[in-house]
Formats: sequence, structure tokens, C-alpha cells
Amino acid sequence: MAPPRETMATPAKDKTRTEGAFATERRDLWWLAPVTIAFGFTMFIVYSTYRALYTHMPAALQLPFIENLPDAVNLGIYTGATDAAGSYAWAEQMGWEVVPHYLSPFYSPCLGAGCQHGPLAGLFPFEVGTISPAFYILWAPLMFRVTCYYYRKAYYRAYFADPPACGVEEPRDAYEGESKFLLWQNLHRWFLPFSLALIVFLTYDGIYAFQFTDVATGETRYGIGLGTAVLMLNAILLAGYTFGCHALRHIVGGGKDCMTCPKNGQSLSYRSWKFVSFFNRRHMMWAWLSLFWVAFADFYVWLVASGTIDPIVWIF
Repeated sequence: MAPPRETMATPAKDKTRTEGAFATERRDLWWLAPVTIAFGFTMFIVYSTYRALYTHMPAALQLPFIENLPDAVNLGIYTGATDAAGSYAWAEQMGWEVVPHYLSPFYSPCLGAGCQHGPLAGLFPFEVGTISPAFYILWAPLMFRVTCYYYRKAYYRAYFADPPACGVEEPRDAYEGESKFLLWQNLHRWFLPFSLALIVFLTYDGIYAFQFTDVATGETRYGIGLGTAVLMLNAILLAGYTFGCHALRHIVGGGKDCMTCPKNGQSLSYRSWKFVSFFNRRHMMWAWLSLFWVAFADFYVWLVASGTIDPIVWIF
């Protein structure tokens, strides 16, 4: 008599399996990754929220203002602002020979009324009012990252233990996937154009940071400063993260039955897909480097603008 055939019925429960929240047979430090990710995310959220609200915080929560400095400089937004008289007398007071034009990425693009950063300043003559100008900008990259496929995996595990790690039991019985409230995560691709536009603005900020103003003569001079490198690298890292986006990869290469047809792999679509795939292979790396560096870039601009450190500059 032939042995009974296997069926697709639910297998019998393994009596030896460890059960319960966070139960696992893994013996490695599986918890280290989610704990590290939670720490990194939390530090960034705290710092970025503080800096976004900094312009409207009570004086007790800000660094002491330096007398005669423009507000944008004292607030750590832009190092190249002029005073009420349109001069850089304040920079001479700081002991600077040249004034760098560094704009914090948390406040870029600077297009509103009162902005002095480059030829695009004041393009949209609206007043910021009682809301920090950072909130007019940060919502776009924030939503792009929150809905990012990699970040979703990372913070689902780190904050919600959903799941804590591979082979580790969740602290819940039912699995509903990204349904109900989480359906809004599908908006990820709609935030992609804003992130692509931000790369253009941040690249412009990095290029404009090669320009300096001579305090004594008021003439424009060109050179490179540590802030120039910081801002250019910020744009590069954000581009690496954005160009590796899964949604962008689908847009340029999805919906096709044959990727290499009809030009034997030379079609624009296929080459674009290969370009995006190059960055996509290291999407996690680009995600973390760009997240860390945008905070560091803001911190550096803040330190220079507040007079905490002097700008390091080499003039051509």
C-alpha cells in the first residue's frame, strides 16, 4: 500500500517550539540592531525637532545671541546674512576676513521674504509669520523617509517589534499587514518629486558655498571651506539615497515584459533602471549616511553662525 500523500493542511504544532512575545531559539545578539536603530531614530527626531522649532523658542532654550548679529546668523540658519544697514560689520566684529555663504539644509530652500541666500532669495514673497520656516520645508523629506520601504522595515522593528527580528516572536497574535491606518504608506511615490527637487536646491546651496564675501572690500571671492565640503557631501548623500528609491526604480523600469527589448539593453529605460539599481543595492547605507549627515550639516552651520567656531576657508 502506497504511503499517504502530503497535503497543504496546516502542519501540527511543534511542541518543542519556544512561544510568547520575543521568544526565539536564536543565540546571537538579534536585539542589537533594533535597539541601535531606535536610538538613532530617536536622536535624530529630538535634534531635528529642536532645530526646526529653534527660531521660535524662548531665549532660555537658545544659545546666547551675539549683539549686532543678524537674526538669521544668530539662529544658525544662514552665515551670509547682512545687518539692517546691509553691511557685514558684524563679521568684522567676529574677526572674520571673509563671510561664508552657508545655509542650513533644514531651512533650504530659502525662498521667502527676508531671505538673502543667493539669487533665488525672495522668489516667493511670503512672510513666514509665527511658524518656523523649517516646517514649510521639512514635511516633504520627512514624509518621503517615513514612507520609505527600508525605513518602514527599520522602524516597524525598532519601535513596534513588528517583528522584532527574523525568527523572533511578535508581541501580538494577529497580522494585518499595512492595512487600515497604514494604507497611507502607499503615498511614498507621491513624495518622490519633492525629494528630487530638494536635491537640486541642496546642490545649489553647495555650489553657492564656494562663494565668499570679503569683509574689508565687500567683493565676491571664490574658494572652498569646510562648510562647502559639508554641504556638497550632504547633497551627494541625499542624491544617493533618493536615486536608490524602490519607487523610482519601479517608475523607470517597471511595467515592462522585456527590459532589454528592443535595443539589446541600450534603451533609456533599461539604462535608467541599471543606474537606480546601483544605488538601490546599498539603499540602507545611503539612508543612514544621508540621515546622519543632514543633521551634521545643520549642526556645523549652526556652530559657525553662532560664533562657536570660526569657519575654515581657503581662498583661491
